[in-house]
Amino acid sequence: MSKPRLLINLPPGFFRHEALRDVLARLEALACEVRRTSHNTPEEIAADVAWAEAIVMWAWPDLSDEILAASPGLRFVGHINGSRRMAEAELRRGLAISEARHGWSSAVAEMALALILTVLRRTGDHHAHMRQATERWVGDFPGDIDPLERRLDGRRLGIVGFGRIGQRLAELTAPFRVDLCAYDPYLPMAVAERFGARLVGLDELFADREVIVLCAANTAESRHLVTRAHLAAMRPGAVLVNVGRASLVDMAALLDRLRQGDIAAALDVFDEEPLPPDSPLRALPNAYLTPHRAGGILASLPDILAMPAADLARHPQGEPLRFPLTDKDLHCLG
Repeated sequence: MSKPRLLINLPPGFFRHEALRDVLARLEALACEVRRTSHNTPEEIAADVAWAEAIVMWAWPDLSDEILAASPGLRFVGHINGSRRMAEAELRRGLAISEARHGWSSAVAEMALALILTVLRRTGDHHAHMRQATERWVGDFPGDIDPLERRLDGRRLGIVGFGRIGQRLAELTAPFRVDLCAYDPYLPMAVAERFGARLVGLDELFADREVIVLCAANTAESRHLVTRAHLAAMRPGAVLVNVGRASLVDMAALLDRLRQGDIAAALDVFDEEPLPPDSPLRALPNAYLTPHRAGGILASLPDILAMPAADLARHPQGEPLRFPLTDKDLHCLG
């Protein structure tokens, strides 16, 4: 089969960054003609979609049924991320979909581990005090050691959402000999067992685990998955880490629970981003905050673009995609 006409619709920074030059060149070499665009609305992108036989794009603009119906030559779509509505429309028209969302997974899992260790070992607190010359040095050992400074080794870890991120986190924490439980209603028992995890209900996980990491998909079904009752059930001294989406948690309830002062939370995601300067979270010493940086490191980006490139090379030859999105994956999309 001949090379397709390729539309690459990405934020302008993708086309400017030196680190992405090689992977973009490999992607473009797979096409007979290429259009580079940075459209943000359906109205802007419609004409270019009608021209294209293959597209590589982020999750926007939305490719509606109307746009797709006006694009009879389109056969392949590679998404860095995508919505359920758009994926359903594309699947209805028989398009091959390559989905690179999991390219962020390793970086997100690493950030989750870093946040766990930051809270347990109090490294963020120590760093801030050292900067301000207000640190406390141990003088009466071990009498004046902070009991909240703990190790991860052997702790009861719970992971909510055991997809690619949760599974990679399980691999990263295995050397710490954690007692691992997971909650994921879509996960086969055999997959959990392969990673040494025991599947449990959400109520049991929150009542029993010392460290809980949220990395479930952001969907309508998962909104406020973690309720006020779950947060109230957390043991004193427990740590909640959210590298998924803020919508997974009742944030008002989490704020109330943190104000009790007996648990800690490390949050990379928030209901409002950027986080307002006057957010009460900023004033809580047991809230460890990072500005939505879990997956978005530069090292992830070449991998993200290499995934649809690999599938675009296979698709014209009739070979199975390496990173396909099918009907069975729709439950993971918001």
